[in-house]
Amino acid sequence: MNEKLQELRKKAMALPLLPGVYIMHDKSGKIIYIGKAKALKNRVSQYFGSPKNHPEKVRRMVDNVDDFEYIITDSEFEALILECSLIKQHTPKYNILLKDDKGYSYIKISGGKWRRISYALQKADDGDEYIGPYKSSYYVKNAVEEAVKIFKLPTCNKKFPQDFGKTRPCLNYHIKQCMAPCRGKISLQEYEESVNQAVEFLKGGSSASVKQLTKEMNDAAENLEFEKAARIRDRINAVRKMSTKQKVVANKVKDQDVIAFMSDGEKGCFQVFCFENGSLTDRESFIVNGASGTEEELSEFLISYYTMRDFVPKNVTLDREISDKEVTERWLSEKRGNRVYINAPKIGEQAQLVQMCRNNAAEAVAQLNGRTSREYTVLEELKDILGLSSIPEYIESYDISNLAGTENVAGMVVYEKGKPLKSAYKKFKIKGFQGQDDYASMAEVLSRRMDEYFENKDSGEGFGRLPDLILLDGGKGQVSAVRSVLSQKGVNIPLFGMVKDSKHRTRAVTDEGREISISSNRRVFAFVSSIQDEVHRFAIGYHRKSRSKSVFKSSLTDIEGIGETRAKALLKYFRTVENIRNADLKELEQAPKMNKTSALAVFRYFHQEQE
Repeated sequence: MNEKLQELRKKAMALPLLPGVYIMHDKSGKIIYIGKAKALKNRVSQYFGSPKNHPEKVRRMVDNVDDFEYIITDSEFEALILECSLIKQHTPKYNILLKDDKGYSYIKISGGKWRRISYALQKADDGDEYIGPYKSSYYVKNAVEEAVKIFKLPTCNKKFPQDFGKTRPCLNYHIKQCMAPCRGKISLQEYEESVNQAVEFLKGGSSASVKQLTKEMNDAAENLEFEKAARIRDRINAVRKMSTKQKVVANKVKDQDVIAFMSDGEKGCFQVFCFENGSLTDRESFIVNGASGTEEELSEFLISYYTMRDFVPKNVTLDREISDKEVTERWLSEKRGNRVYINAPKIGEQAQLVQMCRNNAAEAVAQLNGRTSREYTVLEELKDILGLSSIPEYIESYDISNLAGTENVAGMVVYEKGKPLKSAYKKFKIKGFQGQDDYASMAEVLSRRMDEYFENKDSGEGFGRLPDLILLDGGKGQVSAVRSVLSQKGVNIPLFGMVKDSKHRTRAVTDEGREISISSNRRVFAFVSSIQDEVHRFAIGYHRKSRSKSVFKSSLTDIEGIGETRAKALLKYFRTVENIRNADLKELEQAPKMNKTSALAVFRYFHQEQE
């Protein structure tokens, strides 16, 4: 611990055990972080203890702290109010600060003939018609897309009537999602009728639209306009079908926000789903740097998010618990005007909504890196199943391979952010003993791996980086053998074995005291199985290669005058050892890298009995 950190810790240990707000400053005196605490001494001193338990963002913040000050309050709730005010005033670098770029949205109907329907974030003075404003851009975008699809309006950039007949209709026409006025076969009257019906649908909703369309269909039928009546009937069916797709998502809770977080270690996403009357009406994504999803960060997000929102729902559903739940509920309740409840469901319909929200947060992070959301969600689920404190972004897996104790080797594979990192794969040849002992072999391999870490840890790469999780191909015995090695080396890494069933398929993971079933979680089961298959493939491949070299060495290279270079040349030329055995002396002399002396030595080696 450096002198500055010791000085700050000493100052923190002198703080009172009272609620309040603490303010961190850098060397220039600038405020870089503001937080609240139920007991100032306990909370602030945590920052200046061992950095091992801190997320990366906190470590970076602590490295930049030069001094701190504090303000005592009468209660934790007063500390929360003061924290909100100070954060808004100073916008510290390491607090979660959300930009409120959420404005009103409009439905736009262009002017003139052959009108188009679209959505807009601003109302312009351009002579077009605007419906709105709406507070949810998500709702407006979806509503416009549905109306355009139901009433088969064009979404292309073609201009009518200038572009009539110039090109073929696009795919939307062939899948019956556009009437294709570009063909020049749709009258302006018929087109305008569809636009007007779409506008009525957007203004009145599906039920009012169906009622109006039904009346128009009956009128058309009475006037013997059967084609028009059939066309309207199809639109009624389309509206009803779309309404069915928009069915209520959650029946039991009518008014709530669902909030979930996902991170790849560098960037994180807070996803918010807003429900009204059980239906999803809005969603927002907030990308933040360095967040890891701690209770403190989630509390920060809640305060920051609802500070810039006028409306607070009755229920706020989270994907994890927060430590200051009661005081946050009180703050939200006062902002709303009546009681607000914060929940973190584990089972049931609400848990499914949380998972849906978390999947979308993972998708948002994945898109930033060109990855898939599955790679992030499976790591989050693996973390929960194994009870890890953080997402295992860097996983090492080991397997031992031998044949009756001969050519004893091991393979190490690495998975980074859910994908194999083949450049980090390593091979080990067991050197400490002869014979078959998988426990001792695994212990030797991990001991050598940890020794490499201490020699290269300054680089932070390859062996200089510790894994977030170690998975061994084996059961409790292998785990116990490696656990003692890690303990001796002073390294604390989550360690589990991958247990196979009688058919050599992954069954569960285990530590020294229990087996954890993973078969009920399809994604985690598939992921762990893929790791076990990959490390087994890599280890056995190295073993086979070692055996072939051993066989190779014990045959051709045992011949006087034949080294590895000549032996390889002979095998390449004759293809097999059997062909070399059957070759005559002249054929051996003509082979690459050979001369009369070496050819004679090879011939005599394989024909000793004849001589």
